[in-house]
Amino acid sequence: MMCSRKHWIGLIAVVAAVAPSAVGRAADDRPPNILLILADDLGAKELSCYGHPRHRTPRLDELARTGVRFETCYATPLCHPTRFELLTGQYGCHNGVYNFAGKRGGPDPDSPVEDIGANHLTFAELLKTRGYATALAGKWQLSGKVPTLIHDSGFDEYLMWAYRHNLPPGTVYQGGFEGNKEKLARYWHPSLVRNGQYVPTQPNDFGPDLFTDFLIDFMRRKKSEPFCAYYSMCQTHGPWFTTPDTTKSESDRAVNSKANFQANVEYVDKLVGRMIDALDELGLRENTIVIFTGDNGTGGEGKGDATELGARVPLIVNCPGRVKAVGTSDELVDLSDVFPSLAEWGGAQLPDDRPIDGRSFVSLVEGRAGPRREWIFSYLGDRRILRDKRWLLEDNSPHQLGRLYDCGERRDGRDYRDVTGSQEPEAVAARARFDALLANLPAPIIAEAGSPKAKKPERAQARAERARAKAAAAKSPE
Repeated sequence: MMCSRKHWIGLIAVVAAVAPSAVGRAADDRPPNILLILADDLGAKELSCYGHPRHRTPRLDELARTGVRFETCYATPLCHPTRFELLTGQYGCHNGVYNFAGKRGGPDPDSPVEDIGANHLTFAELLKTRGYATALAGKWQLSGKVPTLIHDSGFDEYLMWAYRHNLPPGTVYQGGFEGNKEKLARYWHPSLVRNGQYVPTQPNDFGPDLFTDFLIDFMRRKKSEPFCAYYSMCQTHGPWFTTPDTTKSESDRAVNSKANFQANVEYVDKLVGRMIDALDELGLRENTIVIFTGDNGTGGEGKGDATELGARVPLIVNCPGRVKAVGTSDELVDLSDVFPSLAEWGGAQLPDDRPIDGRSFVSLVEGRAGPRREWIFSYLGDRRILRDKRWLLEDNSPHQLGRLYDCGERRDGRDYRDVTGSQEPEAVAARARFDALLANLPAPIIAEAGSPKAKKPERAQARAERARAKAAAAKSPE
């Protein structure tokens, strides 16, 4: 049953007010701050610490080395359903969002499930019941209307990249454009709205810098209280322009080229480093949980495909005062796990009136005993991906089994063995286990795979196989 925002907030506020901290801290202990960074169109394979041979990401590598880097974390293969999963802790079968509205398996544009501000509970709202200040910067790409769209989802403050329909009524737009001047700029001379007000920018302004500045200022202003800063990055989504570090002339900024992709990956690393340095300067580093992840696989190399390449994203968790320096972890996680983890760190009870699919990974990263996931899940429209530590099922739907792989101990796409048609007892048993799990993870029943709105499954499979071959042939990082 869908309940109103007022019902949920009132219920959670009452529960949280009387509940002890989920991690057993004394009542006067300050809960940790949260810095959650979601990169756009950045698969796990793009970072040096995940094995990329050329991309230089030293700040993220250091966070991984001194914290926990999950080898296998799944988002959904597309940004919109991932953002719903991250914010609500629910899979599409529970929050109703399997895809963009109007796309294959997605809700109708006017469906109540699309209204995240009115009809869903977000981690920001949950943390606010525990006294957290909350802010968002960067990309929103969810429902709502100016000026309250992001406030309605629990964020006290925001600076967002604004589409044309997000601009306040009467705005005379003075910024830049992308491509054919239909889409307002997110990078150079960006289109910005701050707390419902249009923010004029200059041609030399670079959106990712302004978003970073905004959140650093927020953390500075809120350093005396617990805060949650959510940085929904625009990078590395195309168009791929030069960054401030690679621009040689004014005309460079207008050239969209995949040759600029590496520079954008490395600028993401730089911005993360700026925020870590700010936490150090503010004396907040020891008690701030830093989480870095991505919303789907890399654009053009997995994004939009119901394969591990489309779903596997980085997940790095770091906090010197709380998170153990484990380095690489082979435990399984997906982005539904962020919601209950933030709730546990904030001392908030999870709601008992709705399913939460995520499992907290707090005990894992803090080096304590606790439950561990046996499987993780991803989806896009009517396509599903299911993974345990050995077996992987890709591109499954109500109409077809999909492809089953024996991954052995590998997590990076190399040396997976296709056992889709195998009668080996272990493969048969794996299919049976997955069938039982999928019975409780329903997909929408829609037209078969030949629909014009569906990506050809064989093409997605071919992309995944090429990526695995490429990974197998790649040399170790230099």
